[in-house]
Amino acid sequence: MDTLMMILEDALFASMAGIGFGSISNLPYRAFPFCAMIAGIGHSLRFVLISVFGLHIIWASLAAGLAIGLLSVMAGVMIKQPVESLSFPSLLPMIPGMYAYRTFQNMLGCVSTSCRDEFLDYFYRMSDNFLTGCLIIIMLAVGAVVPMLAFSRASFQVTRHIMRY
Repeated sequence: MDTLMMILEDALFASMAGIGFGSISNLPYRAFPFCAMIAGIGHSLRFVLISVFGLHIIWASLAAGLAIGLLSVMAGVMIKQPVESLSFPSLLPMIPGMYAYRTFQNMLGCVSTSCRDEFLDYFYRMSDNFLTGCLIIIMLAVGAVVPMLAFSRASFQVTRHIMRY
């Protein structure tokens, strides 16, 4: 029961962040529920894969990116909204901010120490955080773009028949 509450809490906060990033992206109001749903499902899927199944965050991010991409294609076709406008605000809550913070924190440790062993320890941690953060971002992007390319006919022609005034 406790795990279920943590998953629902994760989905709720990711949904709120997805709506916030969607409002910055100037989405129409009809797209907000879909953006919230996609962000919540994607983030909670990554959470479940990491915490329940023990998958590494990089591979869990790829799976979440694929889920977000697929859901964005389906929702975009349904509401006649560009797929990118649904997927990118849903991906933003999963950007690894702590890895970037720890990268710079350890970089400052590298330049502030004169001991070789401490420098190597800081450098190792800095490299680990940097590579993990970069790979998470790459996997999220790849995961979101692959469904758009796989269903390119549907995703790129979603807004073809909308009349603009």
